Amino acid sequence: MSFSSSYRPALDHTTLGGAFYDVVEPAEFPGHILRYRNQKAAGTVGLDTLTDDEWIAHFGRFQPLPGSLPHPLALRYHGHQFRQYNPDLGDGRGFLFAQLRDCNGRLLDLGTKGSGRTPWSRGGDGRLTLKGGVREILAASMLEGLGVDTSRAFSLIETGEELERHDEPSPTRSAVLVRLSHSHIRIGTFQRLAATGDMASIPKLVTYVLETYYPEITVSEQDNPALLLFGAVCAKVARVGAQWMAAGFVHGVLNTDNIAITGESFDYGPWRFLPRFDPSFTAAYFDHNGLYSYGNQPQALMWSLARLAECLLENAPHAGLSEILSSFPELYETELDAAWCRRLGVCRVSAEDDRALRQAVTLFMEESGIPFHALPFDWYGGAVSMRRAMASPRSAFYAEPGFQPVRALLGSRDALPGFRPDHAYFSSEIPCDMLIGTVETLWSALSANDDWTALDAVLGRIGIMSDALGTG
Repeated sequence: MSFSSSYRPALDHTTLGGAFYDVVEPAEFPGHILRYRNQKAAGTVGLDTLTDDEWIAHFGRFQPLPGSLPHPLALRYHGHQFRQYNPDLGDGRGFLFAQLRDCNGRLLDLGTKGSGRTPWSRGGDGRLTLKGGVREILAASMLEGLGVDTSRAFSLIETGEELERHDEPSPTRSAVLVRLSHSHIRIGTFQRLAATGDMASIPKLVTYVLETYYPEITVSEQDNPALLLFGAVCAKVARVGAQWMAAGFVHGVLNTDNIAITGESFDYGPWRFLPRFDPSFTAAYFDHNGLYSYGNQPQALMWSLARLAECLLENAPHAGLSEILSSFPELYETELDAAWCRRLGVCRVSAEDDRALRQAVTLFMEESGIPFHALPFDWYGGAVSMRRAMASPRSAFYAEPGFQPVRALLGSRDALPGFRPDHAYFSSEIPCDMLIGTVETLWSALSANDDWTALDAVLGRIGIMSDALGTG
């Protein structure tokens, strides 16, 4: 096999023991057509030198990676789904395939979606539609390009089956996806232990998570590990939630089993990006009450963190957990101020001024109806981009009286270091977006004509944006 010198396999998750997972076998697929391989991500874990045949052997037939997990592990967890507790969850159409370390020693997971039935499939076929796989590539790539802490789509292989689905035209094509992420341990992992009465395993999991994913936290004899972990997770979740909001991203299914303890965004199903600033905008057609709407995402995250706190009550003082949880709103607001400064490409000034800028920008966006991605694109870099913004197709918005407070606040800001106003990305009049129309147009070309050049073009455009924003 053609592994590079940076290939570093790991087995860390197995040290937790069999109570945390089930050993499973992958599905055998009738076909294997490689549709996408993330060379950039593969390079971080020493897999970029694999041939296509080797790639398919590992990520389509799931031959074990040497030195990593000898068999796939379907992870066990519970969770609240739309605030209804479900004890029958777990990896139902995916598994943890391998663990690797990057050049910085950080542990990374290769997890699957659509790899076959497991003990947690609940009657499902364990498969993924090709469209679902393409959508995950688009979501993860766009979020990464915007600087959001996200898992990365690693591989997509079409598998030659015809799937029946009630929410899209059927039969439809099948695929198996592999994602690269920091961890697949989630709030629901803790919930399962608490619900089954396995309280002895919670301190073990707390220690594992702190040592594995938060090595920067030093635990002394006077410290409470569960309290330290809860504070760290709250901070990470506040950060990623703020990043979503500044990106105009709506996850769609913020169940507790979809919130990782590393705060990394993952598992993209019915996601959407906002066409315009609209707090009531929802991503999932079945979210009839808007529980996970754009504007409700911060509340949904805090509610889920409260469920994590409940799992830790036997291991940490209630008052300490409550104090940390009550600080989440302000922690989130501070992260949101920072996220909007990054989204606008301007330096931070002070807590008060950063908040004033963010509030002025979002108020104008909501009241004016300007396309969500337009203002951060036109005014990226602040005052230095004024001439470009006023020459854009959206210039009429910026002549409105309601924009003048925003203009004044942006005019007092320096651009982020490294900003290149002459970058090719900013020579265009149209920002890169991932609205539903873009997604459906791309899928139509792919589905009707098997034309994958459209996907390549979209990903290329995201790459240009990422280079311009310095997120690559």
